[in-house]
Amino acid sequence: MNVPVPLPDLDALRAECRAMVRRRAALSASVAVVPLPGVDVATDLTLLMELIPAITLRFGLTPQQIDGLPLEKQALVYGVVKKAGSLLIGRVVTQELLLTVLKKVGVRLTVKQVARFVPVLGQAAAAGLSYGAMVYLGHTHIEHCYRVARALREGHD
Repeated sequence: MNVPVPLPDLDALRAECRAMVRRRAALSASVAVVPLPGVDVATDLTLLMELIPAITLRFGLTPQQIDGLPLEKQALVYGVVKKAGSLLIGRVVTQELLLTVLKKVGVRLTVKQVARFVPVLGQAAAAGLSYGAMVYLGHTHIEHCYRVARALREGHD
């Protein structure tokens, strides 16, 4: 798929991707309850390494898909990406790139690390923070992809 989906399908695609994010966030939250240092962060990275490229692919915005577009469309995509401030669209997703993005929600992650060592309530708080951070990152990426795909479909930024 070299061209992003037609406009009428973008809203449905956004809803499907949001459901995908919620499923991964629930898994992230369930792992956050386990009081083993580092397991939750490793799980979050693994989930994001799968989730972000899957969303990008669904919107037709992987590096390979963008490279298949005419040059003027490529310029449009990268212009909208820059304006949106996305670090993930049109790039190969690496652990280093995801760690950079995770720093944006770093306070939540630090609180989560400390909170889960407090019996019961702390673990519940850690699960909630983990879920919230995953949803925040996923939904932000979906909105960036949606904005770029819509601009590409409409032919302007």
